[in-house]
Amino acid sequence: MRSKEDAHDYRYFPDPDLPPLVLEQSWVDSLKAALPELPDARRARYVGDFGLTPYDAHVLTLEKETAAFYEAVAKGRDPKMAANWITGDFFAGLNRVGASIGSSPVSAEDLGALLDLISDNTLSGKLAKEVLEAMFETGKAPGLIVEERGLKQVTDTGAIEAVIDQVMAANAGKVEEYRSGKDKLFGFFVGQTMKAMQGKGNPALVNELLKKKLG
Repeated sequence: MRSKEDAHDYRYFPDPDLPPLVLEQSWVDSLKAALPELPDARRARYVGDFGLTPYDAHVLTLEKETAAFYEAVAKGRDPKMAANWITGDFFAGLNRVGASIGSSPVSAEDLGALLDLISDNTLSGKLAKEVLEAMFETGKAPGLIVEERGLKQVTDTGAIEAVIDQVMAANAGKVEEYRSGKDKLFGFFVGQTMKAMQGKGNPALVNELLKKKLG
């Protein structure tokens, strides 16, 4: 019969048949280099290099597909702007049509092209939202939608001034009120001018030219 084992019977001892394991440092380094970027490291890079908030960095790295989509849109563009559009209107569009990143009718390339149209003043932020909705509905590129629907932003100062003159002439009483100290009426003139231009006036130019016209 077997005798009762003692604690020393379970002590570790080297197996004589196992040779020592020696790993080349170069091989270890090559494995490390081949590893994909882990979510924590990616989040830290988004915050440190791109200036994103920790929250946005977290949202954009929850899924590998989302992070890849974001990086494609942000490449060569303002990373904060890209993050804002993806986590805001783009995600809202996906929810509206019941799609995921993988089945999105709006590609990273087309969303990037839309941001380019904002950056070069072809579109205002408001018009860009309208174009993005149409992109989800039709799957068309933003440039094509802008041409088809005549949504290009007006940046011609002469054209904007002409509309401002019409608005001021139609609201002469409010012009006098504004000039007598009712500064809050400025928003009224901005709204009337943008309405007359069907939202296509460049907001910054409209504000600048109105200040000059109203004195």
